[in-house]
Amino acid sequence: MAVLNKIRQRSLFLILIIAMALFSFVLADLFKNSDALASKSQNIVATINGIDITREDFMQKVEAAQRQAGPNATNTQVMNMVWEQEVRKAVMQTQYDKLGISVEKDQMRDLLKTSLATSPEFLNEAGLFDENKLNEYIANLKETSKQGYASWINYEKSVAANGLQQNYFNLVKAGLTGTLAEGELEHKLEGNKVDIKFVQVAYATINDSLIEVSKSDISNYINKNKKAYQVDASRDIRFVKFDEVASVEDESAIKADLNVYLNGRFVDETGRKDTIVAFSKVKDNEDYINIHSDIKFDNRFVFKSSLPKAVADTIYSLSEGDVYGPYKDNGYFKISKVVAVKQIPDSVKVRHILIPFVGSQSAAPEVTQTEAEAKVTADSLLAVIKSNRSKFPELVKEFSSDKGSVEKEGRYDWHPYNTMVPEFNDFEFEGKTGDLGVVKTVFGFHIIEIEGQTDKVKAIQVGTIARKIEPSETTTAKVFRDASNFEIKADEGDFEALAKEGKQTVRPVNGIKILDESIPGVGNQRPIVRWAFKEGTEIGAVKRFNIPNGYVIAQLVAKHEEGLMSVEDATAKVLPLVRKEKKAKMIRDRVSAKTLEDLAAAENTTVRSASAINMKSPTISGAGREPLVVGTAFGLKEGETSKLIDGENGVYMIQVTKVTPAVELDSYQAAANRVEQQKMNVVNSKLYNALKEAAEIEDNRAETQVQ
Repeated sequence: MAVLNKIRQRSLFLILIIAMALFSFVLADLFKNSDALASKSQNIVATINGIDITREDFMQKVEAAQRQAGPNATNTQVMNMVWEQEVRKAVMQTQYDKLGISVEKDQMRDLLKTSLATSPEFLNEAGLFDENKLNEYIANLKETSKQGYASWINYEKSVAANGLQQNYFNLVKAGLTGTLAEGELEHKLEGNKVDIKFVQVAYATINDSLIEVSKSDISNYINKNKKAYQVDASRDIRFVKFDEVASVEDESAIKADLNVYLNGRFVDETGRKDTIVAFSKVKDNEDYINIHSDIKFDNRFVFKSSLPKAVADTIYSLSEGDVYGPYKDNGYFKISKVVAVKQIPDSVKVRHILIPFVGSQSAAPEVTQTEAEAKVTADSLLAVIKSNRSKFPELVKEFSSDKGSVEKEGRYDWHPYNTMVPEFNDFEFEGKTGDLGVVKTVFGFHIIEIEGQTDKVKAIQVGTIARKIEPSETTTAKVFRDASNFEIKADEGDFEALAKEGKQTVRPVNGIKILDESIPGVGNQRPIVRWAFKEGTEIGAVKRFNIPNGYVIAQLVAKHEEGLMSVEDATAKVLPLVRKEKKAKMIRDRVSAKTLEDLAAAENTTVRSASAINMKSPTISGAGREPLVVGTAFGLKEGETSKLIDGENGVYMIQVTKVTPAVELDSYQAAANRVEQQKMNVVNSKLYNALKEAAEIEDNRAETQVQ
């Protein structure tokens, strides 16, 4: 009780102590995680000119874009595409806000009219855009399809954004003009000509081994040209691959398994009951193949050219019922049987009319006929054509939905076997020239006329039992053990030596950026990139990654922070430039000649000539592009000789032998117009990039882990 009384007496003191401890804990955590004080919310993907892009909004757009792009586009590719769209939107919006411009109702109507001018659902009987039809379409969409109406709103936003951007570009262009003075300058840059004599002391005459370039030379050059050598943060890694591939034993086991179907298996002396009939004796080939093969039966006939090249001669020469194999083809072991043989044309020529129905593949939204109604239409058209084949082109234009053939009167010119969908293909190759008929496919009902066939040749129907060549469980387990052992040993020892000992190829990958996706030799592997940039991953760290059909053991080799390129990284690019500067100085230091002839004699070279040089294209015949040398020539008077000039390809001395002024014009308006057009072209190609470069872009994608 005495203790409790003391606690009660000092309760205020204890509360203060506890509060200070909690406050200390919070402060310590904040200082430990300095980003909590300094950085924005983890929910902000980017801030562009003060405009925040939230993670939630960004990811919603990525998901929508991914659905639209389909499975062939990787998640990172889609994210980068959305990123560029959002950056452009924010950069341009800044400009729109400054000018106070927007797309108003009247312009929006005109933009939609232009955009939808060729859409048949919005045209009247005269073929002109009908705004009432558009309004009716939008109202109907709003009432019947929430998703469809949302898509329409997004489409309107896209049209408005394009229109607003065009307004902005037009405003910029309106402020550009080509003055008469600029026109005159343009004319003179092209028309003023000089003839020169020159001596070139080429840098190549001095051996590179005579030029000593130190690290400090390269560092000084980088610091003098900082803008050219700014780099993003990057990482260098190296890795080895452990591929899960079938061993010789695995392949032998697969072939042995296939030999069972080749030879058959019967009840043996042990009483085994799993009898398998030999492939050659099977009557129901399709069921037999579909049960035992990794690839289902294909009932199409093929020509020799469609068979695997390595075995084409052998299989094509088999008789009906004969079997060949096992043989290796495209990642499989196979045994093949000639199921049937017949003579068919190798190409045909047809024309057709396609009548789609609701639910058929690629049917347009305006299609309203049911399957039964479409069949009635097709049969009616067939009857008309049978009575008068000359009506075929007319009916194609009126009824066919196959836009690809309408302009050709429904015709598909000579094409090989198996080009069309199976039902269409069977009709055109099984029939004969002149045949007419109605055929149903996934696209609808086709009224087909066979217009021509080549001579018939041998085609075979091949049944194949295929087994994918893949590693066994024993093999995959061994690959896993080998990869795991390598990871453990590499984390403790010499990565390179260990790889050499295990006969593994070490593959270096340098300059990986934080938002990169692809690793050469491995493909799309964002996990490796994330690991390389993860806080706590130190140089020398090793990690195993799962990849399709195997593993990668990666090691972080180097970290390069954002800023100026290091001397080591810049050496390959800067060394030739510094070397050229030193060669130029070496040449200038040894030259005392004041005339071209003396310089040529001293340097064991010749005096050369170049005619009709102009400033528009600063190239010297026989010496290459030399802007500084050509510019110097235009600063000299006729007969005047220059001092030494450090050019792109050597040190020069020149003498102007003739000056030919441009022809004086009564008006320079045409040239001024060309200047104006050049400025307009620059707006289209470079304006946005200039705005983007000038924008304040804070990219937090890596920190917010949207990549």
